[in-house]
Amino acid sequence: MLPGFFRDKAGNFGILTALLIVPIIGVAGLAVDYTNALSIKAKLQGAGDAAALAAISSSSPGMQAAFAMKGDGTVPIAESDAKAFFRGQLQNVKGYTVDSVDASIVKTGKSMSSVVNYKATIPTYLSKILGQPVIKVAGRATAVYEVATYRNFYLLLDNTPSMGIAASQTDIDKMISLTKARDKRVYNISNSEGCAFACHIRITKPNGKIIEDPNDNYHLATDKNNKVTTRIDVVATATARLLQEASANRGNNKNLYRMGVYTFGKSAENMQLQEVVAPTTDLETAADTAKAKVNLMTIPEQNYNNDQITSFDSTLAQLGAKMGFAGDGNSLATPQKIIFMVSDGVGDSNKPATCTKPLSGSTRCQEPIDTKACDALKKQGYTIAILYTTYLPLPTTDAQNNTTWYGLWIAPFQSEIGTRMKACATPGLYFEATTQGISDAMTALFNKIVSMPRLTG
Repeated sequence: MLPGFFRDKAGNFGILTALLIVPIIGVAGLAVDYTNALSIKAKLQGAGDAAALAAISSSSPGMQAAFAMKGDGTVPIAESDAKAFFRGQLQNVKGYTVDSVDASIVKTGKSMSSVVNYKATIPTYLSKILGQPVIKVAGRATAVYEVATYRNFYLLLDNTPSMGIAASQTDIDKMISLTKARDKRVYNISNSEGCAFACHIRITKPNGKIIEDPNDNYHLATDKNNKVTTRIDVVATATARLLQEASANRGNNKNLYRMGVYTFGKSAENMQLQEVVAPTTDLETAADTAKAKVNLMTIPEQNYNNDQITSFDSTLAQLGAKMGFAGDGNSLATPQKIIFMVSDGVGDSNKPATCTKPLSGSTRCQEPIDTKACDALKKQGYTIAILYTTYLPLPTTDAQNNTTWYGLWIAPFQSEIGTRMKACATPGLYFEATTQGISDAMTALFNKIVSMPRLTG
């Protein structure tokens, strides 16, 4: 019987399965546990990157302390902030234990280097069968704050008719008074409410000759005896100031910034992106050109094209096509590309299919900026900085009546204009200002851009 017992092979599969089940489960467990570990490691690295950047952001306590230092060296408060920020970013992440986190923040000249090192232990589940109860992970995040980041700025200035509004309450009152008197004198309209807009009308004759309308609001505003300042005048002056400050900011490195100036178009008949100043390093000359040539878009007549002459979609697409590849800023050949847009944030165009605020029975689209155009540019690596010049209803007696133009079109989404403009901007690069604050806001926004840190590894 004994020889027969050894020759009998029945039940071998069950025996082999029993012998192999442990390593099979262990191998599968390794895959599961390592996948989990990689996921947690990615979150740890994200927290490390964020901490390295936060420690040397322009508004951080560490940077303020560094600016006050008389020499080079470590910045203890920034190191403490980096470690606290790292742990704070991981409050909702489970399944690990931080063994150590160290930060080294060092000031050297005008540069700040930030290094965050971390180690963590991640418990395993199925891998324990093979005797591996934990997985150890470690990582490093580095960032640097430095002046020498090469950037190309594309200043996109809204010069459509809505930017012809008088700049201050004094200017608005003067403009309304002037247009009331003009309407009575020229057009024999005794009950005119006046107008706060300085519309610029250029009439095209059948022979193709273009002549100015001497009685339009623009000529009233610009008459040397009246001198009404409009919002576009403030923007032009602020742009010139910004270019001059950028020139001074770059020090001896004249190639640090290249800046170009663009508007939504020279005339309503040809609504194409207008290049007022091509990107240049000669910022002083660019400032003079911008101040002289940033003007209100002209229209051939009142209500031309049903006033559909503000298209953010097409203007941003045209500018994106002109800017080219967005680099990392590490060299003159690979500059960062930054759109710096100044606008009141309300589009007005013929947009029958994709309007976000359609009015029943009309293909005319008045809407807060459609952020899809902004998102497309940001996905290509462009930075977008936004200065929203607050859109305010005009001070007429019936401005809130919902049968008026403002009440019918703008009032329903007034509260969304600033929200959409902020969503269009790269996080942290959004400012809002009334007309009087435009110049200071443009400068502050520029300074915020050039003080942004960037990851180096």
